Amino acid sequence: MRRALRALGWAVLLLVGGFLVARAVVEVISVDPGRPATYRDDWGGPTYAGVLLVHAGPGLLVLGTVVLLLWWRRGR
Repeated sequence: MRRALRALGWAVLLLVGGFLVARAVVEVISVDPGRPATYRDDWGGPTYAGVLLVHAGPGLLVLGTVVLLLWWRRGR
């Protein structure tokens, strides 16, 4: 039972992390910084920096955490 719950936890963690990274990529690709109308009503708007912080920030945190964990594990 404990092993199944651990596997379920890892699966949920990977799905949420993957979603956040994919969302960051889509946001960077789909928003045109030269046209404020594409991001004005998004969370973090009306500035482009705010929109990137809210939408791409969590994905960057996930990627940074993965890199740090892999670096730490490699050093062990």
